Amino acid sequence: MKNILVVFTGGTIGSTVTDGTINTATSMPFKLLDLFQQQDDKHQQVQFKTIQPIQILSENLAPCVWQTLIAAIEAEQPDGYDGIIVTHGTDTLAYTAAALSFYFNAIKIPLLLVASDYPLGHSKANGLDNFRCAVEFIRQKLHAGVFVPYRNQQQITQIHKGSRLTCSLQLSGDFFSVQGKSFMGFQESVFWLLSPAIKPILGESSALLRNEIVSLKAKFSDRILMIKPYPGLNYDYFNLENIDVVLHDLYHSGTACASSQWGENHSLVEFIKRCTQKNITVYLAPAIKSTDAYQSTRALIEQGAEMIWNMSIEAAYVKLMLAYGNFTDKQQIREFIDADIAEEHV
Repeated sequence: MKNILVVFTGGTIGSTVTDGTINTATSMPFKLLDLFQQQDDKHQQVQFKTIQPIQILSENLAPCVWQTLIAAIEAEQPDGYDGIIVTHGTDTLAYTAAALSFYFNAIKIPLLLVASDYPLGHSKANGLDNFRCAVEFIRQKLHAGVFVPYRNQQQITQIHKGSRLTCSLQLSGDFFSVQGKSFMGFQESVFWLLSPAIKPILGESSALLRNEIVSLKAKFSDRILMIKPYPGLNYDYFNLENIDVVLHDLYHSGTACASSQWGENHSLVEFIKRCTQKNITVYLAPAIKSTDAYQSTRALIEQGAEMIWNMSIEAAYVKLMLAYGNFTDKQQIREFIDADIAEEHV
């Protein structure tokens, strides 16, 4: 008998459609379990303990929800279970996956986040398939850590490391790992490796194997501003009061506008100068570290921006929130950011 803790949080997987409106419903979490029992011929080998600390559509999520979620999981004494499944909405799935990956970096059992691209009543919904995959992952005692099983439309189910999941593509409900490097594939109860990496067996975490366990408080700084680049971005629009850190997203080549040709208000170099005057650190991500870099990237680094190499923007954002929520010493913060806590570095 496998004992699994199921943590319901709402999202599309916990929603119904009424008069053309999708919203969470208290009955839907249990419909998921009913559907699982109807379609899984080994369901009697699984015992679920269910809790529902929150019930929201994930677009309405704020970092304080992660604190509530973490507290609810810890109150259930996770080590007493064979695995944990957290149901979640898709909009902020990658951020929550990163938050749980970093916080539970030393977890010794599998923790899987399960979402659905449509409400469960929809014929195209993948939520039940994702849930069944999560249960089977726990049944087979595969790996410890935080993972996201997800079946894109017309594809097999893939297992993503929680720290490497990216937000879905525009106008799509599909999910991918950074650089397309999913961890495992799954079909007809069979799992196989897609991206060989450190493979912690049940009872061991990735952090344990690398001796990089980091004990953290569930404290996420709310003084971090994330900026997305686009042509014509005007930095004069940003108020830097009550801000400690800026995380600046980059174009796919690891670049952003470093030129003052169109005015200093459009130059990230000039914005970094402004932040430096206010003792605000500017971090840049995502970017792959290599021997060659664009002139614009070098100009940003020379002006004092700090790079977060080889990490998704979602993971970088959450990691900065934890860094500045847990540490005050700049060296500790930098060491935490550089450390591979949850296999987030690609």
